[in-house]
Amino acid sequence: KDIEFIRSNYYNKLEIARFDSNLGRFVGYTEFGVKQANYWNKDTSYIGVMKAQRDTYCLHNIGIWYGNP
Repeated sequence: KDIEFIRSNYYNKLEIARFDSNLGRFVGYTEFGVKQANYWNKDTSYIGVMKAQRDTYCLHNIGIWYGNP
């Protein structure tokens, strides 16, 4: 439950938007990023894919980090 999947979008070294698996949605950090986040949050299939990335990517690899010393 403490595992978090984050996908950040950058432009000119500035983070414009981020998907956070704990929130389950995109958050914008700039004016353009807020518009993009609102657009992506309306697409329920894309949000579902991003939520599934936590299970696919993070939980699959957790044994590598914690399982083998």
